[in-house]
Amino acid sequence: MLFSPFRMRGLTLANRIVVSPMCQYSAVNGIAGDWHIVHLGGLGLSGAGLLMLEATAVSVEGRITPGCLGLWSDEHAAALSRVLSIVRRYSPIAIGIQLSHAGRKASSRSPADGGGPLPREEGAWQAIGPDVIPFADRPPPKMMDRSDMDRIVTAFVKAAISADRVGFDLIELHGAHGYLIGSFLSPLANQRHDRYGGSLANRMRFPLEIFEAVRAVWPAEKPLGMRINGSDWAARGITIEEAAEFAIALRERGCDFVDLSSGGNQRANIPATPGYQVPFAAHVRKMAGIPTIAVGLIRDPHHAEQALVNGQADLIAIARGFLAEPRWPWRAARELGGAVHIPPQWARAASRAIQRA
Repeated sequence: MLFSPFRMRGLTLANRIVVSPMCQYSAVNGIAGDWHIVHLGGLGLSGAGLLMLEATAVSVEGRITPGCLGLWSDEHAAALSRVLSIVRRYSPIAIGIQLSHAGRKASSRSPADGGGPLPREEGAWQAIGPDVIPFADRPPPKMMDRSDMDRIVTAFVKAAISADRVGFDLIELHGAHGYLIGSFLSPLANQRHDRYGGSLANRMRFPLEIFEAVRAVWPAEKPLGMRINGSDWAARGITIEEAAEFAIALRERGCDFVDLSSGGNQRANIPATPGYQVPFAAHVRKMAGIPTIAVGLIRDPHHAEQALVNGQADLIAIARGFLAEPRWPWRAARELGGAVHIPPQWARAASRAIQRA
């Protein structure tokens, strides 16, 4: 099943393996460079069915760090077009982009620089969020007003239009990990007293406004989904039941899949064991009737296969596991008897046990 095709709208994935978005903190003013060609080029030859670009900011203040990728100008689009054209020259893999706004977690140092808030002397900027509640040691964000919301919706729309022109096959909106969309959904970050805070219906109002605006400009034949939290792993945080309700609302508005992750709205002890987030994908798939992506320490091909066979998810996403084992689908194909795309340059060196797709 892991090596069976999967269709969403006009896009057919060769298999159910997804290279999950991984921030590289290597852009210059949001512009993709040679590192992105090397990084994504290698992953494009992995044999996976879908390659997702890292969280890509829709506006300059929407970056997590100064090194985060962006898509808010023609220059950004041209750089990404160059990356895609090179990857596609050698690989048939479907390529998606994760559009994001970091919200109250913006203006941070990269993990390689120690993380934490970006100092003023290093170019810190004012973060925004649903409330003035800061994340961990970050400065308080500016509480968004209606004009801020309109500006952000417009930024997502413009980025989606650019993503289509660049040639991306799919968009995933980042609604998890405590970034802007996810922070509106979580009571830990959103304690507003207007129509955008309080009840789940209110907390998901702005995220749905963003989704609807993007769906309106994103081509009907191209899939559009969202990564969401199944849990905040904290008292009074978002619950899996709320995640399912939100997924139903997304499905009713033309959402094609949800990618179930967790955490990020508050420091928490997360029980990160193999497949620890698979139950979130299973619950939402069952309750919302929408395709789901399972992600989180899924390293064993048989584990991935079983999650699909058991109806817990439709796709399996792997991130850091691909950095440790860039040809993970080759191993999975050997163990499960599947077929993967192998570049002709590597075909002679590939194990005879792997079928070429």
